[in-house]
Amino acid sequence: MAFQSIIFRWMGFAFFALLSFPFTLVAQTFPNKTIQIIVPFPPGPGVDVVARMIATKMSQSMGQSVVVDNKVGANGAIGSEFVARATPDGYTLLAGTASTHVSPVHLTKNLPYDPVKNFTPITASVELATCLVINVNLPVNNVKELVDYAKKNPKKLSYSSSGIGSVLHLMGELFNQNSGTDLLHVPYKGVAPAMTAVLGAEVDMAFTSLSNALPHAKSGKVKILAVLEPARYAGLPDVPSIRETLSNYQKPATWFGFFGPANLPPDVLDRLNKEMVNALNAPDIKSKFTEMGFISAPQTPAQFAKLLSTGIDEFGRVVKSSGIKPE
Repeated sequence: MAFQSIIFRWMGFAFFALLSFPFTLVAQTFPNKTIQIIVPFPPGPGVDVVARMIATKMSQSMGQSVVVDNKVGANGAIGSEFVARATPDGYTLLAGTASTHVSPVHLTKNLPYDPVKNFTPITASVELATCLVINVNLPVNNVKELVDYAKKNPKKLSYSSSGIGSVLHLMGELFNQNSGTDLLHVPYKGVAPAMTAVLGAEVDMAFTSLSNALPHAKSGKVKILAVLEPARYAGLPDVPSIRETLSNYQKPATWFGFFGPANLPPDVLDRLNKEMVNALNAPDIKSKFTEMGFISAPQTPAQFAKLLSTGIDEFGRVVKSSGIKPE
């Protein structure tokens, strides 16, 4: 009996070892084929550039191809849904943004994916540095002067955005709420037309990305009054943070980040996070980000999940207080 007991015990150990073998093998051999990073927007500045820079670093360090594929349409929903439905094996990833995972929760009806339940957060990549820019003919030189001027001229100053309910729109709403001003919102169809409106004095100002504003500021066509960050931006140390005047100002989420489908294996998630964080911390990458108006923001998966949750909650509060309705 004792001998039989020993035999059955070893058979049990072997059985469970066999069950776990495929998963262990996957973790040990990952990656053994090309990793695909889906960018749900067209090639060009922004998240596409960040994804390609990180993909190049990962290819070098992992000894395996990491490629970027642009699957565009429906404001990022097509590419995001593609990843949400992919096999959770680490070979299909998403370069997402706050506009794919935060704002649609409150502003898009019938979203074809759940930004929280259908994805595994891997890491944030960058925070998009943003700023307040004004037309050069507006007679103010800092945020305090702008607030005073706006209060003396109620409903006469206007700001542009890339559309109703966009992050840039909400930045302006938050400015009104924090400063007690009543700036008029003028929506345009995109970031570029919104900036063109400031250049042509169709509107007085805009809340926009630093990367969008810098070329025009350097040529003297617009004036950057403040960065919309908690502290001054390393690339523009002489430009104040908006919190130096409006201490409670907190801009909506403007991050980019990497996701996998829901239920990524823990070992695969850890490997991807490690590789991405190493790439984001590389000195040449961080230097390039600063030039582009990005702030490197690598995180653990848990930290990124919290950032996502907090961003959704905060965005919802601003949308509700502003009376913006989903489309």
